[in-house]
Parts: sequence; structure tokens; C-alpha cells
Amino acid sequence: MAPGAVGKSEAKTTVSPAAVRDAALTLFAERGYHGTALSQIAAELKIRTPSLYNHMRAKQDLLRDIVADTTEQVWADYEEAVEGVDDVAERLRNATRVYALRHATHRREALVVNRDIASLEEPARGNVLELRRRHAQAFRGLIEEAGGVDRESATLAAFGILEMCVSIARWFREDGPLTAEEVAAKYSEYALRIAGLA
Repeated sequence: MAPGAVGKSEAKTTVSPAAVRDAALTLFAERGYHGTALSQIAAELKIRTPSLYNHMRAKQDLLRDIVADTTEQVWADYEEAVEGVDDVAERLRNATRVYALRHATHRREALVVNRDIASLEEPARGNVLELRRRHAQAFRGLIEEAGGVDRESATLAAFGILEMCVSIARWFREDGPLTAEEVAAKYSEYALRIAGLA
């Protein structure tokens, strides 16, 4: 080998914290948090396992960042969707549309958040659960304000709307008969029916 040449086995692979997180996200979505070993994340990136620690501290940190960031973005989506909208039915339509759209366009994140949240350590888990409760309460509040169903039914209606959106991550495919935007639009109409507004 010529002086200064680098053999294939010695060639350096360029890896960033974002690449580590993306690989972890894919594997967590496919195999679950506990079903994913750091060695598998490293293999996905074509690096040795110890090299991961140049870009992360622990597997738990990867889960925390994915779950917390996703949950915060869901809440930000909600706030943006309802801001400045006077009509309560339109606020519910908008809030459902963005929640459904997120589950169609960020399927990996949705699968990880909804399956692996129990694996998140405190205080991160408590913070995430509190933000999820706030989101659910906001939906229930919209339904109660609209007055299409009684107070007890509003709780069930909110749960039904949120759960049907969550399920999109499990079945939606980009090559399916409907686009993510079309699915989100249809689900927003279903939400109005569930809430007794259509």
C-alpha cells in the first residue's frame, strides 16, 4: 500500500449526532426501545459501538430526545392550528387535521412515542405525560365548548378522535390510495361527526 493510503477497513465513516438519532429512531420504530441494542445502531451507521459515545451519552438519552421533541412539536402544532380561529368547530377541524397529518408524515416518531413512553425514565416521562394530558384536555375542551355532545361524552369523543389519529402511523403508506393530506382532511371531518357537529 502506498504511503499515506488508507485501507477500506480503516476508512473513517462520517457520523453526526443527527445521524445517530435518525438510526436509533428507525430501529426503535421497527424493534422497540428494549429490542434495540447500541451495537445495532452502530451497525446501521457502519461504525464500532464505542464510537457512538462520540455523538451521544446513552441510549436512554436518544429515547428521551425523540419522545420529548415529538410531544413538544405535537403541542406546537395544536397551538398553531387553533390560534386566531373563532369558530370552535373549525378549531377542532384544524387541530384534528394537524394531529392526523403528523401521524401520517412522522410515522417512526409516532410509533416510538406511543409504544415506548413507558421506557422513558423520570422526570422526562412525567413531563411528556403532562404535555400529552394538556393536549387531550384541549381537545375535550373544544368538544365541550362546541356543545354537540354532553360533558361525559366529550371525554369519550376526545379519546376517540385522538386514538383514531394515532392509528394512522400503523397503517398509512405513502404509496397508498390517499395522500397524507387527504387522510388528514377526511379525519378532520370524522372528528366533527364524533363530536356531534356534523
